[in-house]
Amino acid sequence: MPNLVPELLPKLEAHRLSGLETGPHTLHPYYEGYSLANLPASLCHWLGVPPFGIQPFAPEILEAFPGPFRHVILLVVDGLGLNQFGQFLQAGQGNNERYALWSRLMAQATLLPLTSIVPSTTSAALITLWTGRTPAEHGVVGYEMWLKEYGINVNMITHSPASFQGDAGSLRKAGFDPAAFLPHPTLGPHLAANCIQAYAFQHFSIAHSGLSAMLFPQVIAYPFRTLSDLWVTVPAHQKSHAGEQTYTYIYWSELDELSHRFGPQDERIELEFANFTYLVGHFLDELKSYGNGDTLFLVTADHGHLSTPRYSNFELRNHPELASMLHMLPSGESRLAYLYIKPGCEHKVETYLDQALPGRFVLLPAETVLQSGLLGSGRPHPRLADRIGDAVLIAQDGAYLWWPDKENFMLGRHGGLSAIEMQIPLFGMVI
Repeated sequence: MPNLVPELLPKLEAHRLSGLETGPHTLHPYYEGYSLANLPASLCHWLGVPPFGIQPFAPEILEAFPGPFRHVILLVVDGLGLNQFGQFLQAGQGNNERYALWSRLMAQATLLPLTSIVPSTTSAALITLWTGRTPAEHGVVGYEMWLKEYGINVNMITHSPASFQGDAGSLRKAGFDPAAFLPHPTLGPHLAANCIQAYAFQHFSIAHSGLSAMLFPQVIAYPFRTLSDLWVTVPAHQKSHAGEQTYTYIYWSELDELSHRFGPQDERIELEFANFTYLVGHFLDELKSYGNGDTLFLVTADHGHLSTPRYSNFELRNHPELASMLHMLPSGESRLAYLYIKPGCEHKVETYLDQALPGRFVLLPAETVLQSGLLGSGRPHPRLADRIGDAVLIAQDGAYLWWPDKENFMLGRHGGLSAIEMQIPLFGMVI
């Protein structure tokens, strides 16, 4: 079966949003049929139900898996960029037996490139996967986000004030209701209305979190504790529901967590993915033992990971003059930050960045970003302008802006527009 990356990747790399200059080594999202945002509508196409969200994939992607299918299984590997997956695939084609499974599967699978969404981050991407909407529409535009209606800068994964630790879900004290927060319907009820049950497998630590409450109405959640638990439970689950039509979503986050702390090229990432690969092979062997060609198995990611060694000049506390020009700390992502600039300081901020951090960032007016479609087109969320501030700071190459007043512990990051962050795989096979 084909590896369509060489054919399609140049098209993704050449795609540019009109009038938007984000830097020479950046990649723009391709929401018109080649992005993560097009996956929900495509899942519905492959399941034979009415469309949901924005348009599905372009024909060359849809036709790679003709369908329709009784079962679709989507495995989201948090942080597995196309570049990194390609490295694992190449290693498996060589002498590295750890990853040989993926090379063997390519005989019956198809590999395609997609772009992530912007920002290329988990909170925004997972909400896109369950609403079928771009960040501009669903309104979640970063790991941290200024919610003017609550007067708080919020961690959109833990649903707590961004500066808090160990207080997940505490935003409820301000009246925040995760189940009512999104302005768009989610995929579970849409599938249920068409007689398809959706299931979600997540680590037990997040299976009943606020984010899960936001995403999973009418979805049956299955918490798992270890990879062995996951990959024994899923095939048994599929077998017991073989006569029904189902959508099964699996989310695995360990690669992302290790990449943040140790960097995406660390030996721990290689070992973790090797263990993961072994157990995926066990799962697929089980599935093949009773599969009859009615199941589509897909693997994708929310974003890739960029290596970002610690560098004190990228820390806001070392730039007090810049900090003095801001109303508040930035929000968003360290590689795509939203700045709230004091009136009259817009030009001063730009001048300071050019002098203190030359070539490290591109600063764009928020209005330019909104009009460009970088965060998506369609009807924008009514609070979108509040949430992205006055200007958007786009990191170049390995730069980032670290604003918390605590140790900068991350050696890997995402959220920005580099190819490594923005290019993700779509690996699929029929079983």
